[in-house]
Amino acid sequence: MIFRVGKPRSKARSAGRDLYAAAVRQSRAVDLYQVLGAPDTTEGHFELLTLHVILLIEGLRALGPAARSSSQALFDTYVSDLDGALREMGVGDLTVGKRMRALGRAFYGRAIAYREALEALPEREPLEAVIGRTVMGGQVNSNPTALAAYVTHCHDALTARDAENLLETPPRWPSV
Repeated sequence: MIFRVGKPRSKARSAGRDLYAAAVRQSRAVDLYQVLGAPDTTEGHFELLTLHVILLIEGLRALGPAARSSSQALFDTYVSDLDGALREMGVGDLTVGKRMRALGRAFYGRAIAYREALEALPEREPLEAVIGRTVMGGQVNSNPTALAAYVTHCHDALTARDAENLLETPPRWPSV
């Protein structure tokens, strides 16, 4: 008799993990840092990863109920990866929970701010303001305009795809 170990991977969970991997790859694109001016710091990397995950969740949200479970799987994979990263950085077990709650609040705050800014498009000022506060860390000399243009192109490309296409093939991120 053959026994299955663990649960079989559902299509939604598989899609969520694949989308998360695509967000990680894109958030590490060198041009985001060298050309668009995102800070090449731990915080900058976190902000760009979070931004790309939010863009994917917004793209899935635009597809309606068919993509809801994949969106949840994407979020769950993101949270699990952050938990693992904290533990790898040496954060103690007693502190991980507090840090994860803080990161959860940060994620939801950013998700709301980005959703509102994306809904205001084609006006880009709200998006530039959110990017200035989050990705650019409120730095006085930062210029979020180019990154806001990139995010707008990403949002347009992701929300234009149909559910099956986005769930079956990796997203095609616009070039920087």
